[in-house]
This record gives sequence, structure tokens and C-alpha cells, in this order.
Amino acid sequence: MGDLASLTPLAIAVLALLVERRMHAYEMYQLLLHRRNDRLIKVKPGSLYHTVERLTGQELVRATGTERAGNRPERTTYEITAAGREALEERVRTGIETYEYEYPLFPVVLSEAHNLEVKDAAERFRRRLCEIEEQLAEVESAIADVTERQVPEPFWLAAGYNRAVLAAERDWLTTLLQRIESKDLSWQHRKNK
Repeated sequence: MGDLASLTPLAIAVLALLVERRMHAYEMYQLLLHRRNDRLIKVKPGSLYHTVERLTGQELVRATGTERAGNRPERTTYEITAAGREALEERVRTGIETYEYEYPLFPVVLSEAHNLEVKDAAERFRRRLCEIEEQLAEVESAIADVTERQVPEPFWLAAGYNRAVLAAERDWLTTLLQRIESKDLSWQHRKNK
């Protein structure tokens, strides 16, 4: 069995799809996009194919056959192995219970925002706030859709989490902008000497 740490978010998604049923890599890619999982993980065809190959080498998935439909290239169908199911379950367990800092870009650029003029920074915060509002509306729409289709909530917990994170960032940015505009936040721009 492969090292659990090597189960990237994309590898977890691939294993989870194969728990549902056997499928080929292109079908996995299409399903991840259809389910909007590209909002959770970086999904690119090349990296997905590489992930499937790596999981096959780790004996967490295995090829079950190839098929060709019309002019399309041959497609190999995969299934999860018992070791793959065990690795998936253990990685989900450890991922839930253990906080792992993921080094996002936004806190880094926030720590350097003082390098911008206050008007420039405020305008960029406003743009980000607009983008957050759009993303929040998309998540709300997706949640309304799965709720209407009566998809059980355990299947879309990540959407609720994303909604909460986006709402928290929206609220924080709104307060930050209010503090900048009211001059409650003293902005000390570093100028080049």
C-alpha cells in the first residue's frame, strides 16, 4: 500500500470516484468537473492521468480492461483495490482529525499589502470582495440545487464548508474596507528610498 502522505487531494478524489464504480480516467475528469470538484482540487487531465498511473503503481487501483468507442482513443477502465479502499478511508480519517496548514497565497500577500498605496490596496480588496460575492452566490446556487434534488448532505459537506469560509472572508474584507475608509486602520505605506 502507498504512503498515505502521497495521497494528494486529486488521488483522494480518484479513489473516491472508483468507490462509486469502475471508470476510465476521462470519465473521472468529466465527473469531477460536473460535480464542481475543480473548486476543491486542481483538476487537469494530465495530472489526473498521472495520478491514476501512480495509484496503479501503488496497487491502490487496477486496470480492468480497455474499450474503444467510435473514433475515440482506447480507454482503460480502472477499479479500486481493497488496499486502495483502506488507504482512502485512512487518509479521510487523518485528514479530518489533523489540522494541516496549506500555505495559501492570500495571507502572504496580506502581510505585504502595506507595500501598496492605501487607495490601490483598498481598490484591490474591493475587487476581491466582489469576486468572493460571486463565488458565494455560485456555492449558494449549487447548495440549492443539491438540496432540491434531495442529495444527502454528507455528499456535499464540502460545499457547506466552502460557503462558511467564503462568508467569513467576505465579512472580514467588508470590515477591513470599513476600517480603511474610516481611517480607523492607520495605513503606513513603505515607499522606495
